[in-house]
Amino acid sequence: MDEDEILGYVTAYLKKKGFKQTEKVFQEESQQNKSSSSSNTPLEPDIANHLLAFSQLENGPGRYHNGYSRLRTWTYSSLDLYRHELLRVLYPVFIHCFMDLVAKGHIQEARNFFNTFREDHELMHLRDIQKLEGVLSPTHLKEMEFAHSLRQSKFNIKICEYSYELLLQHLHSTQSTTILGIVNEHINFQVTSGQPSLISDDPEAVTLIGSSQEAANQTNQKEIHWGLLEDSLEERLEKAGALLSDSEKGDGETKEGENDESKKRSIEVGKQGSSVKKIKKDKGGSATGKSAKPEVSTVSAAPRVKPELPLPTIPTEVEHSILEDLRNRVQLSSAALPSVSFYTFINTHNGLSCSSISHDGSLVAGGFSDSSLKIWDMAKLGQQPSSSLSQGDNDTAQNEQTLGKSDGKRQYTLFQGHSGPVYAASFCPVGDFLLSSSADSTVRLWSTKLNANLVCYKGHNYPVWDVQFSPMGHYFASCSHDRTARVWSMDRIQPLRIMAGHLSDVDCVQWHANCNYIATGSSDKTVRLWDVQSGECVRVFVGHRGMVLSLSMSPDGRYMASGDEDGTIMMWDLSSGRCVTPLVGHTSCVWSLAFSSEGSILASGSADCTVKLWDVNTSTKVSRIEEKNGNANRLRSLKTLPTKSTPVNALRFSRRNLLFAAGALVKNV
Repeated sequence: MDEDEILGYVTAYLKKKGFKQTEKVFQEESQQNKSSSSSNTPLEPDIANHLLAFSQLENGPGRYHNGYSRLRTWTYSSLDLYRHELLRVLYPVFIHCFMDLVAKGHIQEARNFFNTFREDHELMHLRDIQKLEGVLSPTHLKEMEFAHSLRQSKFNIKICEYSYELLLQHLHSTQSTTILGIVNEHINFQVTSGQPSLISDDPEAVTLIGSSQEAANQTNQKEIHWGLLEDSLEERLEKAGALLSDSEKGDGETKEGENDESKKRSIEVGKQGSSVKKIKKDKGGSATGKSAKPEVSTVSAAPRVKPELPLPTIPTEVEHSILEDLRNRVQLSSAALPSVSFYTFINTHNGLSCSSISHDGSLVAGGFSDSSLKIWDMAKLGQQPSSSLSQGDNDTAQNEQTLGKSDGKRQYTLFQGHSGPVYAASFCPVGDFLLSSSADSTVRLWSTKLNANLVCYKGHNYPVWDVQFSPMGHYFASCSHDRTARVWSMDRIQPLRIMAGHLSDVDCVQWHANCNYIATGSSDKTVRLWDVQSGECVRVFVGHRGMVLSLSMSPDGRYMASGDEDGTIMMWDLSSGRCVTPLVGHTSCVWSLAFSSEGSILASGSADCTVKLWDVNTSTKVSRIEEKNGNANRLRSLKTLPTKSTPVNALRFSRRNLLFAAGALVKNV
């Protein structure tokens, strides 16, 4: 080691420590020694080794381990008041320390660092940790989409002002230049005034914002009309209030699940919460009539918008059917929870891919991995099979999904046509049509009256993960592995609109109550809202930590709920594009979401074999207050309904507010 190298190391050390005066004196003395000394004097070996060790420590891989270890120790030993917010910083620093080590070629040190500290983050970020585990070289960082997006993005972290000052003071006092550099480059702090948060794992507090965040913010500035349709059935019922008193005489209305053809003809399931709220029929005609008007005024607060699509007309018998259901609707609240009818598929041998329930619960469909689609009529279960179903009676194979006694005959209608697993099914509002999507990249339309396939819609290039009828029928939307969502009409074999913009698979799709928008959830951890008429994206919702698997729109069209693979549910305000509140409670994937007919209750079905009921009114009204008070009561679960061993993959509220659920029994091995 020559003298110039030594001078460089010492000067760098003094500069790093901020000893400006000492650095100046040292440089002056070194210049004098150079001029007075005619030959270079060899340096003692011990001093050379110390200087070399310092150089390697400051520039080598050990600085990442030491810097993160110090930050971790300090964070966990902080006061309880600030610890929860400071813990949010550890995960971004951890993954970027690891990726920096890999990028610089220190593979072994990176693996040691990763394995040493990974347990700290597995509870909240297990899926991300498993993905990063496969990064073994600098090439992997460039080729892996997830790692590349992390390198190009910033973490947005909410933190109070005092916690932020404590963090900076610690990093400066310990001279953690490596950690400071990572924080400066990869973390964007959103400093807030007031008391620190008491939750470290708040999904809304730590979000990943990409380079396109500015474009997303511009997108969210677009105007959307989230209200209900003008001249809708609900609005006509409100104006013609006399219809209520005329039909409030009878006490013998049909109950849920009866085989009433007219009752099957539900039209506006997405808008059912906006309709006139009626009191139970057992309260008497006069009381109902008096309470109808004030309740109408509360519901009609939702604005009215014009439809952008030509919508089908509503048959007269359907209007009468909806009116009857509205009169018999049970008013739900935190004190009056819904009754639940659960359909369990048995002996499926893990073959059930999806299930769907008609709007009145009279029909249940199941899609299977053997490419078959089967429909059960609840009114015919348990009857003698003399009037057996028309299709597939020559199939002598033992039925694995029979509910009730079969006596050698099938109790379901078998639909065959797909050439791959059936991933989604959707009943039309009237109940006489059924859509199914499959791994064969097609969507098929079936008639439940004719028991036949009517149309095969081809347009997607890869498996179609989800398909949903619009609230008015006739139109439907599909989404696929090809990263697009498409809007179709029943009478055309080509899509009307193609929505492209997601960075990964589009896993779920949902219609807005007024049919002017569709929402899509994706594996890129975002939810997008699309204008059906223009095909443009009008909202981008960022905040989920896992792929989005389920969506549901509130009946008034103002809010949207989305569930992800980590078990988190987020409630969004469509007008502002902001998260109203996260609902945390599930321990596995949220596969299905459903709002009650008036929008006061949200039901969620999960792979953790539970159905949870959430208080929507509380969630949307007091979240901001609680946020200022430290989010002490973020969890607003009203009730958890466990199944024996049945993951819940389908939920639906009827117009009368009976909750239907379905899933396949999984035997514990």
